[in-house]
This record gives sequence, structure tokens and C-alpha cells, in this order.
Amino acid sequence: MSRAEIAIVGAAETTQMGKVPHLSQTGLHADAALNALADCGLTVKDIDGIATGGHDAAEIAQYLGITPTWLDGTSVGGCSFIAHVRHAAAAIKAGLCTTVLITHGESGRSNLRNHRPIFPSQHQQDFESIYGALFPPSRFTLPVMRKMKDDGLTLEQIASVAVVQREWAAFHPRATARDPLTVDDVLSAKMIAWPFTKLMCCLVSDGGGALILTSAERAKDFPTKPVYLRGMGGESAEGPMVSQMEDFTTSRAFRVSGKKAFDAAGITHSDVDHLMIYDAFAHLPIYGLEDLGFVKKGEGGAFIAEGHTRPGGKLPLNTNGGGLSYMHSGMYGMYALQEGVRQMRGVSPAQVKDAKLSVVHGVGGMFSASATAVLTSEDRW
Repeated sequence: MSRAEIAIVGAAETTQMGKVPHLSQTGLHADAALNALADCGLTVKDIDGIATGGHDAAEIAQYLGITPTWLDGTSVGGCSFIAHVRHAAAAIKAGLCTTVLITHGESGRSNLRNHRPIFPSQHQQDFESIYGALFPPSRFTLPVMRKMKDDGLTLEQIASVAVVQREWAAFHPRATARDPLTVDDVLSAKMIAWPFTKLMCCLVSDGGGALILTSAERAKDFPTKPVYLRGMGGESAEGPMVSQMEDFTTSRAFRVSGKKAFDAAGITHSDVDHLMIYDAFAHLPIYGLEDLGFVKKGEGGAFIAEGHTRPGGKLPLNTNGGGLSYMHSGMYGMYALQEGVRQMRGVSPAQVKDAKLSVVHGVGGMFSASATAVLTSEDRW
């Protein structure tokens, strides 16, 4: 029997999400951090490790009054925070720090920020932007059109992702969009970049979130229910140019990070009670289901359309409504982690009955990077 070594003891999002015009990006980081500290009864004096993406980690440390002995500024897109969980666990195990704060804040809607994420990369600007592929909707269309041609993915199946996730969002009072959707609603919405209509694209939000990690040995000292890491997770990258993917119908970074996480956790797909797959656009959960091995290649769209991931289905997926309905500030991975933690604590508004193991999987950029974490409510297995 194995015992957990690392636990998440604090988790919180910003006090407000959606449109928050009175807080800068730095202010959103701070709001989320203070909420996570309050969640587990700590103060900034208890933090000796800090990590963030899309912002200068040293600046956040200074702003909060933290003098870290370890910091991580890894920024590979929206999955950065899932990678930070893995990095923080390694740092704690190595004795580089004892208590890590991972923060995220992003003024995606109000644009009260000077900092920018790492995209577009130099290569994107040199070799893709010159052809008019300037923004995520126009870049992400390349792989999904190939998948439709080669794997038989249909527009209706892509639309069903938004429909099912809206069903989950209806349970969440903090979700931005909660009204029911139909496939026809999604298909008839304003066209953004074929085949994506507006309802296949993520929201544009202000918000943030934060996590606090420490050793499992200390976890029971806190007022919150600990959520444990099972294994060390996984991460990988394929490069920032979507046009240079090895295969448009599958993500190499997804496959590598997922396998690493599953192997490290010692789990099989049948062990998974709850799944979060980053959904900046509606095709991403389809790729995730296939590349993580939950279904065979080409079967992800039908799996969702048939209702297997909706409330009452056999594989609850994106139970907060995801980036399509819950919120999406630009780097969504933190919010997927937050819902994974809520599910393992048993406090999600869309709680999955008896859920004991959650897989949180994220994308960075346009399939350029990926990270996967396995969370559990149990301290031994």
C-alpha cells in the first residue's frame, strides 16, 4: 500500500469572477491568494514557496510580502498551473520549501494588465501570423478540420460538448452561463472561424484562483479536508506552432503527459470517478478523451454526444461547465484544478456521488504543451 506524500490544503477562486473592473491583474492574484490562505487558516508568513504563470512570480511574492526559498515562473499557457502542482510537489519532497502558494489572476475581460502571456511566440509570429492565423480561433481550426475529415468528427458532436457542459454549469451559482442549450442553438450561433461558432468558443472573463500545497504529513493540521496528489502527474510539449503538429488528429503532448500521470499514479481508466479536460474550445475534450485513452481514436465526439459525460453519465466531465460556460480568463487550468479539489472535498455544487479520484488535464497554447494531475480524497491506496 502506498501513502500520499503531498496534499492540497488550501483552494479558492477570486471573490468575484466574470467582470471585475476594479481589480488589476496583480489584484486578482492577491485576492485569490488571500482567499486560499483564509481557506486553510494560514497567513503569508507561512508561505516559503510561490509559483505562477503569465506573470512575474517575484512580483507576486513582493506584492504579497512573501520571501520565498523556492519560486517557479513556468509559463507554457493555460496548463501552467497544473504543471506547477507537479513542480511544487517535487520541491516540497526535495526540502526546498515546506508550503507552496500557486496563484493565478487574469484580467481577460477588463484588460487591466500590463503583463501578457507568452503567446504569440516568436515562431508563431514568423511563420503563422503572416498567413493570417492571428488568434486562437483561427489557429485551432486547423487540427479540428483535419479531424473532421480523417476521423469523421461532426459539427453536431462538437456542438454537443457545449450543450452537455452547460448542463453541468447550471448547478454552479458562480457559473457565467447557466441557461440550457441545444445543439441547434450552438450551430446557429454567430460564426467566429469555421467550424467554430461563438458557443463553441470559451468565455472571456476576469478572475483568478490559488492553491496551497504542503506535505501530507502536515495536512491533517488544517481545518480543510486535504486533497492528496496521487503520483507526481505528467507534463509535455510539442511546440507553439499548431501548423507543425506531428498529427492534426491527436496531441502528442496530451498523450505523453497523460501516460506519465497515469503511470505515476498507478491507476487505470476504470479508477477515474471525475475528469476535467481544459476546454478553451469545444473540440478539446474530444481530443482529451481520446489521447488520455478513455476512448479509442475517433470515438470521443460520439462518446460525448451519446451522453456519457453529462450529469448521470458514466464519466462526469467538466462538472463546473468548463471554459465554455463557467469562466475563462485566458489561462483556464487553475479553474479546472479548483473543481477537481471541490469534487475531492465533496463540496462541488455539481458533486459526483462517492467520487474518490479526479484527473485534471490541461492544454497550453494551441496544443503546444500539456499537463495532467491526479487528485484523490484518500491518503493511501
